[in-house]
Amino acid sequence: MTVHFVGAGPGAADLLTVRAARLIAEADLVLYPGTYLDPEALAPCAEGAELVDTQGLDLDRIVDLLVRGAAAGRRVVRLVSGDPSLYSALAEQTRRLSLAGVAWDVTPGVPAYAAAAARVGRELTVPLVAQSVVLTRTRARSTPMPRSEALGRFAATRASLVLHLAIRRVRALMDEIEPEYGGDCPVVVVHRASQPGELVLWGTVATIAGAVERAGLRQAAVVLVGWALADGGGESHLYDRARDRTGGTDGPGGPDDVTNGA
Repeated sequence: MTVHFVGAGPGAADLLTVRAARLIAEADLVLYPGTYLDPEALAPCAEGAELVDTQGLDLDRIVDLLVRGAAAGRRVVRLVSGDPSLYSALAEQTRRLSLAGVAWDVTPGVPAYAAAAARVGRELTVPLVAQSVVLTRTRARSTPMPRSEALGRFAATRASLVLHLAIRRVRALMDEIEPEYGGDCPVVVVHRASQPGELVLWGTVATIAGAVERAGLRQAAVVLVGWALADGGGESHLYDRARDRTGGTDGPGGPDDVTNGA
C-alpha cells in the first residue's frame, strides 16, 4: 500500500483540496499534527478510521506507524499542516519509508503564508516594490540555519519576507532586519490563519513585537514583512495597453504565456 502525505492546508476544512478530502475520506489510518491542525480538517474521515495525533510522538514512532499500517494493507494518510514542501519533515519521513520498501506519494496543500496573505488582502509581489518572496524560519528549538541563510542577508534584498516558526523571537528578529527595511516597514502577523481563533495583528518593524507580546502569541503564527504590504506600488507591464499594441497579450510573453499567477 502507498502512504499518502497530504497537505491539510492552513486549517479550514473548506481549504482542503478535492484530492486531499478524498484521500482523507478513504483512509483507514490518519496521522495528524494536533498542535497546528484544526480538528475540523478531520471531518472527512470515515467512521471507524483510526486517528493518531503525532504531536507527542518522535520520528521513529511516526515512521513505525506508517510502515506497519502500509504492511497491514491499510490505507494510510499522513497529514501535515499547510503544504508538505515547507517545514513538514517530509524528507526524513519519506527517506525512511523508501529504505523500508514502502511506497509513498505527496498531495500539496494551501500553504499557511498564502492563507495569511489572502486574509489581509495583499499580494506579496507588487510591481516596482517587491518581485521576490523569501520563505524562511529562525532558529529556536530547532535545527541550525545554514550560515549562508542568515536573516540579515535576506533582509538586504528588501524582498517580501515570510517568517515561519519565528513568533517567539519576533522582537530580536525585527531588530535584526530594521536596518534594511526601516522601522516603519509594514508587518502583519496572522495567528492560525483560517482557523477558529484566528488573530491578525498589523504593525511595523518597530511596533509589531509589542503587539505580539501583548497578545501572548507563542505558536502557529506567520509573520509577513515588506513594503508590498502597503497599499501602493506600480502597475504590471503584463497588462499594459502599450504592450497590447506591440504584440498582443495572447502570444509569447503575454498573460497566457505566464504560469503560476499572472
